[in-house]
Amino acid sequence: METRILVLGAGFGGLELVTILSDALGEDAGVTLIDESDAFVFGYSKLDVMFGRVELEEVRLPYSDVAKPGVRFVGETITAIDPDARRVTTNLGTHEADVLVVALGADYDYDATPGLLESGNEFYSVGGAELLRDVLPTFTRGRAIVGVCGAPFKCPPAPSEAALLLDDYLSERGVRDDCEISLVMPFGTPVPPSPDTSAALLEAFAERDIQFVAGRRVSSLDPSRSVAVLDDVVELPYDLFLGVPKHRAPNVVLESGMAEDGYVPVDSRTLETRFPRVYAFGDVATVGVPKAGVFSEGAARVVAASVVASRNGGERPEGFDGRGACYVEFGAGRVGRVDVDFLSGPKPTGTFQAPSLELVAEKQYFGASRRARWFNS
Repeated sequence: METRILVLGAGFGGLELVTILSDALGEDAGVTLIDESDAFVFGYSKLDVMFGRVELEEVRLPYSDVAKPGVRFVGETITAIDPDARRVTTNLGTHEADVLVVALGADYDYDATPGLLESGNEFYSVGGAELLRDVLPTFTRGRAIVGVCGAPFKCPPAPSEAALLLDDYLSERGVRDDCEISLVMPFGTPVPPSPDTSAALLEAFAERDIQFVAGRRVSSLDPSRSVAVLDDVVELPYDLFLGVPKHRAPNVVLESGMAEDGYVPVDSRTLETRFPRVYAFGDVATVGVPKAGVFSEGAARVVAASVVASRNGGERPEGFDGRGACYVEFGAGRVGRVDVDFLSGPKPTGTFQAPSLELVAEKQYFGASRRARWFNS
């Protein structure tokens, strides 16, 4: 009997999941993939767009190119999720499933940080990065703040990368001596699970005269005075603000009754929710790992193996191991890597690989291999 599989969200996890299911089950996969966007953009590509390295069209991967046996892509906006019935309503109709997978990622709660959009900028959305491409050339002197407005947030190294790449950008334009850069983060170190990665980033900040403000988040911006107000009420004046918005699960997930404390709780090993045959993983879920694409991929592999085993009567897979690697831009054309393990021991651990040309090539291959695998390009 064919199983109807409904996957909500075509990000890292959703794309990896449908690819594995198609490979394993072929035309009988019975997968419907729903996303309201018409294209995928790698998270790290937003920094390239922001600093004018590439045009947005160069890094957009249209979902129309997702042509896989047994997989149907539907470009619709999800308006309601009934996890008990495994029924999803969209702006164009209703979809019912035997297996429902929620991989809708996290949305940005701009209203949680008053003044962010009125007097600052955010660089985590595609639109925000594209807007900054035109804003950055106008910044020639004063203080720039890269500020995190809440945790958890996607891609924990990204704010550090933004600060270092901003240093590069201003230096190339010959205005760095007239500018200050501060990085405000709610963590005590840039990458807490990996002391070596954090030490390398702090050393890079010191070399480039970037101020690291640890253990603080930006709670609001005051447009009338151009100051960022931190959660301890300390104020930092700025001439350019680059923000990481507070994250939360999409409204449609919050309204579904699946979420607790803003995200969907799951079994960290199986990615199962409390609703039968309903899975959730990636940024929308509370899994115990960072909100980063590589961890969504790993979780997707476990869910895919579980679905295939259920369909074919095989053994259930081993649980999600919580391991992943993140590339870190250090500026000056250098890329490092941190390998982290969040679930196998009593506490998260991380191993640092120093920046090298080999890792630059490895990061490029990381993107190219997924483009080929998911989009046949």
